[in-house]
Amino acid sequence: MKVICVDDEKLLMEETVSMCLGLPQIDEAEGFTRPADALDWLNENSADIALLDIDMPKMNGLTLAAEIKKKLPDMAIIFLTGYSQFALDAFEVHALGYLLKPVTKEKLAENIAYAISLKPKRLPGHVVMQTFGNFDVFVDGKHVAFKTARCKELLAYLVDKQGSSVTRAEIFAAVWEDRQYDRPMQKQLDALIRSMRDTLREYGIERIFEMKNGTMRVDPTLFTCDAYLFFQGDTDTVNAFRGEYMSAYPWASITESIMTQKQWNGN
Repeated sequence: MKVICVDDEKLLMEETVSMCLGLPQIDEAEGFTRPADALDWLNENSADIALLDIDMPKMNGLTLAAEIKKKLPDMAIIFLTGYSQFALDAFEVHALGYLLKPVTKEKLAENIAYAISLKPKRLPGHVVMQTFGNFDVFVDGKHVAFKTARCKELLAYLVDKQGSSVTRAEIFAAVWEDRQYDRPMQKQLDALIRSMRDTLREYGIERIFEMKNGTMRVDPTLFTCDAYLFFQGDTDTVNAFRGEYMSAYPWASITESIMTQKQWNGN
């Protein structure tokens, strides 16, 4: 596990880093006194847990947490602060922990262990569709890079339909919402479909996509998907759901609501 610690008080940051490195679950710990430096580092690196001070100049920990979540939706956030009045705001950014300073190693270890226990397990399989948080595709653990965000969204929409066939018009209405489905836009959609197929072909997984009689679908038997496991009632996957499903796409809110209700009802 890799941790980042952000605190504008250098001595406290270094102490937190030291405590983290003394925990058996932590392999690496990076410390920063400036939130901007932490965000720059995350542009090129990744981490599992962020330990953030809240009361910092220029950018406070709550804003920093929101920016981190945009980059890494699955990042676990734990706040370390001397002020209890921020507790409610902290949980609005889906923080997993809120520790008042001075922080003891025992309390830190307890919160980190809790964060680790909630971290989604890597799904097995040659092709994996990750829908919790943002949508991503992996082939043998390698992240699939689409040429445009729209191409990726087209596949995400088909995955959301769980193998059901959809027409071009249905996809267009969901992805472009208020745009008119005229001839120029039909050509643009056709170009995006070709680009998506080219990407799937590049990674050797073009068989997951089917096109027949003017409709499109994905074959759910050819990949593993956390949402599909959720609806099948897989206990670990149900417990791993944190209320965020394909967060970048407004049309995904319907499925997200169904999943949230299903989790709350316990079935």
